Amino acid sequence: MNVVRIVLFPLAILYGIITSIRNFLYDTGILKSHSFDIHVIAVGNLSVGGTGKTPQIEALIRLLAPHYKVATLSRGYKRKSKGFILANEQSNAMTLGDEPMQYYMKFPQIQVAVDADRRNGINQLLKQEAKPQVILLDDAYQHRKVKAGFYILLTAYDDLYYEDFIVPTGNLRESRNGAKRANMIIVTKCPPAISQIAQNSIKKKIGLDVPIFFSCIAYEDTLYSGTKSMSVADCKANENVLLAGIAKPKSFFQHLGAKKENTMVFADHHHFSESDIINIKNKAKGKIIITTEKDFVRLQTPVLKEQLYYLPIKSQLISNQDSFDQIITNYVGTRSGNR
Repeated sequence: MNVVRIVLFPLAILYGIITSIRNFLYDTGILKSHSFDIHVIAVGNLSVGGTGKTPQIEALIRLLAPHYKVATLSRGYKRKSKGFILANEQSNAMTLGDEPMQYYMKFPQIQVAVDADRRNGINQLLKQEAKPQVILLDDAYQHRKVKAGFYILLTAYDDLYYEDFIVPTGNLRESRNGAKRANMIIVTKCPPAISQIAQNSIKKKIGLDVPIFFSCIAYEDTLYSGTKSMSVADCKANENVLLAGIAKPKSFFQHLGAKKENTMVFADHHHFSESDIINIKNKAKGKIIITTEKDFVRLQTPVLKEQLYYLPIKSQLISNQDSFDQIITNYVGTRSGNR
């Protein structure tokens, strides 16, 4: 912990008191949470970013979309638009945000919407002619105005919430007690070979009577551009430029064997300006540019079209996949969305 975070400790205490009072008001019904007679699954975290919400939402889409009409609802972080927007052919990362645009491009069979006011967003989705049967709320664990029927809490293996503290001293958006609202906890970004002893130790420290699963990031073997593809093995044999504008890019760079001098790092959800594009082009000097799927959504420009590829990832449970699937499908199979 750096000196600045230690100095800001009183602010963390104050912020913790404010969020605890807010949660108390919702828990006791003084502030009202709105429920919907539809299946609503909220995926989120206690910490500030970097837990793998996007691949987890995609895993739920793959599980549910073949059997139900699914919609995702996000706030559309850093988008240049306001209010409720339902994705269509004219949408882009500027109007939707990068993650919702990624959902729309990968899963054309679902509805993708954005609205900072999740309650209004759900109401708008339910007004659609083909209204959804399941709504996945992206990054909505602290959005207490809506009461989801099922809460999935994500916590990263290298930044477990119970070892953290409230911002700005730590990275938590609210106190650790917020984990008690979860119906399920997934420890994300684990080493694929994590031992059962390590898993049991984490479960014991979490200390909650809810299903706890462990997942890792699974990288695909193929890179994709807008029109072409190439194997990761072929890519590693050449010197390329690797670019990331995500919260924690270390594992992405390590997987591709990046040399520090060939990497470019930007802030999470960074909007790439024309000067950024030119700098990237100049850095590459005709080489292949490899980026994350989320960054690819924001980097699609004719200037980089011939050089730019992305590496898809998936969230993959280390064990008990059938148990996870059964819990989710059992919830969606209930008659009431808020049971």
